Amino acid sequence: MNTHKKLIDLLKDFDTAMLVTRSVDGSINARPMAVAQVESNGQIWFVTERDSGKVSDVALDSEVAVTMQASNQFVSISGTAHPIDDQSKLDELWSEGWKVWFPDGKSSEKILLLRIEPSRGEYWDHSGLTGVKYLLKAGTAYLQGERPATDAETNASVSM
Repeated sequence: MNTHKKLIDLLKDFDTAMLVTRSVDGSINARPMAVAQVESNGQIWFVTERDSGKVSDVALDSEVAVTMQASNQFVSISGTAHPIDDQSKLDELWSEGWKVWFPDGKSSEKILLLRIEPSRGEYWDHSGLTGVKYLLKAGTAYLQGERPATDAETNASVSM
């Protein structure tokens, strides 16, 4: 499997991500976000509140990072955030669980979509059989006093 496809497949495994933005004072802000959709080209969609701090942050600096973590899988995406006001896309993405944040439902005027256009991504996958192979390599390296070798099966950096 090529590294680009592997990264996209890993992205689709996550339902929550940390969206990292830069605020007006230059500080870094990270907040958990429900992943609304990951497209086959790696674009990530979030649903947010129009007047939220993250929307203010991306209006000043649209370069963002998105990180995802599970027990043995890690993904980091760098890219550009685009606020999108598109009711038909919102209809496509809508999940009833979001009524917790938007009690008026998908017709709420507070809702705004946030599309992340990735430019670069990295992953570390130590799950399943791949993880077992890595553990064997790591154990052997440990006994030999060396660092374990890695390959694109377990980790890679990908230009999107």
